[in-house]
Amino acid sequence: MCIQIATKQDWPDLIRIYNEAVDTRVSTADTEYVTIESRKSWLVEHQDERFPIFVKTVNDGVVGWCSISAYRSGRPAVAGSCEISYYVSAKHRGQGVASELIEHALAKCPALGIRILFGILLESNAPSIHLLTKYGFKEWGRLPEVAEIDGKRFDHVYLGLQLEG
Repeated sequence: MCIQIATKQDWPDLIRIYNEAVDTRVSTADTEYVTIESRKSWLVEHQDERFPIFVKTVNDGVVGWCSISAYRSGRPAVAGSCEISYYVSAKHRGQGVASELIEHALAKCPALGIRILFGILLESNAPSIHLLTKYGFKEWGRLPEVAEIDGKRFDHVYLGLQLEG
């Protein structure tokens, strides 16, 4: 078991795991499956060492991933603020994979120049909200009913963590 920076060879696994999250109807605001082609610019952006995707592998297979993404890219005043996202394969959920990925990402943030980290979640994603609060994230904002999935409306919850004192 190890956590490392994703490579282009990991892209099919990243997409497969993400699409499993689409099926949950609570883990992402995407309602349709994505493809490597449809996410290519995002994947290429994350080959930059400043905005990595970390993958956890078990027996040479990717079981989960965590990305650090720019917040309002190109705006210097918020360059130290980034978004964290993480997804775990369906058969590995509830086994601590997300915790390991978050801990790894948090440990890497200072070297990446990140002082503020936040997650944007659907209010219906109680497991992820609970997990991030376990690491000290607090609710910093809420956009009421901005997401609609299968005829149901959900708030977007912004959970934030200040990494430096």
